[in-house]
Amino acid sequence: MSIVKINVLTVPAEQREVLEKRFAARAGTVDSSDGFEWFELLRPVEGTDQYLVYTRWRDEASFQAWMEGPMKAAHQGGGAEGGERPKPAASGSTLWSFEVVQQAGPKQG
Repeated sequence: MSIVKINVLTVPAEQREVLEKRFAARAGTVDSSDGFEWFELLRPVEGTDQYLVYTRWRDEASFQAWMEGPMKAAHQGGGAEGGERPKPAASGSTLWSFEVVQQAGPKQG
């Protein structure tokens, strides 16, 4: 079964739009990674300032390959036109890891 990685990002209210725009600008960059299965950016509705970045992978090796390759390159790059790297929108980050042990989808028919 697959594995799920959830990056919990603490995002101050004034940085929410910045975070969402940055993710929108990178839309599609993870999609072609070997072993990638799913992505969702979850915005908090009430009671928290934490966004959840949900990714699902075929296995741990696929996730690690993405972390060491495309993800690392994306986060180490400079700002636009070689300028300074933009300030992070999140003030904190925690990575949760899970194994999928049961799943279901809508019934067909």
